[in-house]
Amino acid sequence: MIAPRAACGYDVAMTTLHIIGGGMAGSEAAWQAANMGVRVVIHEMRPQVGTFAHRTGYLAEMVCSNSFRSDDDERNAVGLLHWEMRAAGGLIMQQAAAHRLPAGGALAVDRDPFAQSVTERILAHPLISVSYEEITDLPTEGHWIIATGPLTSGGLANSIRAETGAEALAFFDAIAPIVYADTVDMSVAWMQSRYDKGETFEEQTAYINCPMTRDEYEAFIDALLTADKTQFHEGETAGYFDGCLPIEVMAERGRETLRFGPMKPVGLTNPHRPDLKPHAVVQLRRDNKLGTLFNIVGFQTKMKYGAQTEVFKSIPGLTNASFARLGGIHRNTFINSPTLLDNQMRLKSRPNIRFAGQITGVEGYVESAAMGLLAGRMAAAELLGQTLPPPPPETASGALITHITGGAEAKTFQPMNVNFGLFPPIDARGGRRGRKDRYKAYTDRAKDAFTAWLT
Repeated sequence: MIAPRAACGYDVAMTTLHIIGGGMAGSEAAWQAANMGVRVVIHEMRPQVGTFAHRTGYLAEMVCSNSFRSDDDERNAVGLLHWEMRAAGGLIMQQAAAHRLPAGGALAVDRDPFAQSVTERILAHPLISVSYEEITDLPTEGHWIIATGPLTSGGLANSIRAETGAEALAFFDAIAPIVYADTVDMSVAWMQSRYDKGETFEEQTAYINCPMTRDEYEAFIDALLTADKTQFHEGETAGYFDGCLPIEVMAERGRETLRFGPMKPVGLTNPHRPDLKPHAVVQLRRDNKLGTLFNIVGFQTKMKYGAQTEVFKSIPGLTNASFARLGGIHRNTFINSPTLLDNQMRLKSRPNIRFAGQITGVEGYVESAAMGLLAGRMAAAELLGQTLPPPPPETASGALITHITGGAEAKTFQPMNVNFGLFPPIDARGGRRGRKDRYKAYTDRAKDAFTAWLT
């Protein structure tokens, strides 16, 4: 293991918080802890040691998508999580707002400027330093947060596995392709947000839509089912996370699955043929501020590169498309947190080590960053001689940490997005509530509880 370095005369083992991994969770944890007055060192292996998915050496690089999903903080659980992170002074939400792209009701960002700005803010903080190196063993001394995400290096993963005495659980994450906007045939496709969401022209044109007739859709499904796909090593048993299924896997579940999923035609009108309702629609969402790149929404794939080019160019409007990046698939490792972690996110067998981010079994950029926020605050409080209780389970952050540190069934534990099913039920006295009113009641209650927790 690479030993921590002494800095400025401090006893590193006692006064410095070390964070392994500079992704969403690690960056947010460092920011929160440093703003509480604690010295932080981030240990990041990139760019010296690359991964399948990353392209840069920036901290908080987004690889699978450029979206933080819904920003509705009144009726959506992930939007509520956005609100809580903003209320807590979260760096990830600050920079997401600074680099926001039009995406209807979703929070999408210009991914490279976003990551660059997070990196610059981290490096400029007087209490944070970044050490570019790979940590391959669990540390035995000092205060640490492991926030290595879904692509934990082999050496560290083996060390974690040896300490926990059990095989790490795993599933597969897939990545969607990105298209150059000027290669889309706009005589076939058109720009429109579903249900015309958004007040500005940019928001209303955040998506490119490619229509399909019934025959074109059926031919597309046939091509998906017969395309060459990545094969995994013998004995590979990991499954897929339902929120990030490859399109071929969805197609295998039924020929209409995609048409009622990412290719649903509702809320859209083709201006080229307003009298003809499309049988299915492929949507592309703006991927950068310039509007030169668009990612194909929901089109995560495990097809081989040659097959992807052939299949995706069969989509009307994409016949001459050029791809800035093709899709792909990678293994995502996470621990059985309900068994291994206490409610301070500490490893029970080694309380000097906390875990944060996707490796804890939360799914999604926002959820990962939120767990980094909590881990950073809890670790800083401990270094300052205090104990910070987790947020109440009525909050989005509290519901997540409650779920991963004991609320979930350990035997069937799987990665989880934030959702209202994790929250304590709303008191139904006073009559039945409609779904929208019920969700608003959840968010109102959560905001009061989270504000009190911050205070």
